[in-house]
Amino acid sequence: MTDTASTETALRQVTPVRFAIAMIALATGGFAIGTTEFVTMGVLPEIAEGVGVRTSTAGHLISAYAVGVVVGVPILSFFVAHLPRKGLLLSLMAAYALFNVLSAAAVDYQMLLVARFLDGLPHGAYFGVASIVATSMAAPKHRGRAVALVMLGLSVANVVGVPFATWLGQTAGWRAPYAAAAGLALLTVVLVQLSVPHFPGDPNATGRSEAGRFFTNKQVWLTMLAGAIGFGGMFAAYSYIAPIVTDTAGLAAGAVPWFVFAFGTGMVVGTWIAGELARWSVMGSLLASSLGMVAVLALFWLVAPAGWWLAPVAFLTTAVASVLVINLQVRLMDVADDAVTLGAAMNHASLNIANALGAFAGGVALDVWSVREAPLVGAGLAAAGLLVLVWSTSIHRRRAQS
Repeated sequence: MTDTASTETALRQVTPVRFAIAMIALATGGFAIGTTEFVTMGVLPEIAEGVGVRTSTAGHLISAYAVGVVVGVPILSFFVAHLPRKGLLLSLMAAYALFNVLSAAAVDYQMLLVARFLDGLPHGAYFGVASIVATSMAAPKHRGRAVALVMLGLSVANVVGVPFATWLGQTAGWRAPYAAAAGLALLTVVLVQLSVPHFPGDPNATGRSEAGRFFTNKQVWLTMLAGAIGFGGMFAAYSYIAPIVTDTAGLAAGAVPWFVFAFGTGMVVGTWIAGELARWSVMGSLLASSLGMVAVLALFWLVAPAGWWLAPVAFLTTAVASVLVINLQVRLMDVADDAVTLGAAMNHASLNIANALGAFAGGVALDVWSVREAPLVGAGLAAAGLLVLVWSTSIHRRRAQS
């Protein structure tokens, strides 16, 4: 049976019920990844005490995971472009479970640091392959919605998974959240095996050919640059939400979890809206959300001293940012042409660069001025990302007219 015939056979097996269950399976993997990625921040003091290092040193565990994501995307994509999609999903989630078990069993800081780096490796590749599978099962006009459903697990993790895992780590010990994440990854393996049909890979695709097409494509670089810079604006504010709430807004430390909840809720709502907006226009959604990021981060700076009035602005910040993220994912898959595996995954590498850039830029604002200026610096990053997208759009239009 040819690969095209195999794909058509798989699509005939996708009933509405099976599609819904498959989306839940893929989103469960996103939930596991989102919970694991951010829970380290919530239990950092417990981890530091448990492995006998300073909290600042334990913070390197967060960086190790992010580096693992950035490194893992091109390496894994290079070797797996030709492999069947379902087998890839199963392998990546099994590896994620294994590395979380290794994290939970770490006997010292060095072992935990290596485990966190390894755990980051499957992150981007999983979301990339899951996005390809989701869009393969959906009608062309619903591609954005399918990607949004996959990413919804990551958003829900910030509302439900991270707070629960933080509580679990504080009450049952820092190892417990990693063990729980391993269980979620194994649950994903079971759900994917039961619900996702077999989609063949591209036997003609090789890592070398995909990388050659992908990394010589100007639109690919512009899209990733827009994500790395523009989305970094959100992290400039999010990374310093605790001191902004207590020092600038003048609220008690007990208010911080409510602002984290507002951020997480915004992610969920924004992710859902993004899927609908993608049906209208992917590029239009990117430009509108980038402009919205500039406005809402400037509003964040303006409202920061106003106490609880800052909470709805925090919600808007991640809602708009999520529209940007989802449409960046769809755009990168579109401009990647035949290098679809690499294109679907590299978005997550650029977003982790955004994480590091935003946190760094916000930290500079804190050192030079005050923590209140971190969102204003974020607005500057968002504006720079918008300019990159305008550049990308102008090139696209010129080529379409020629």
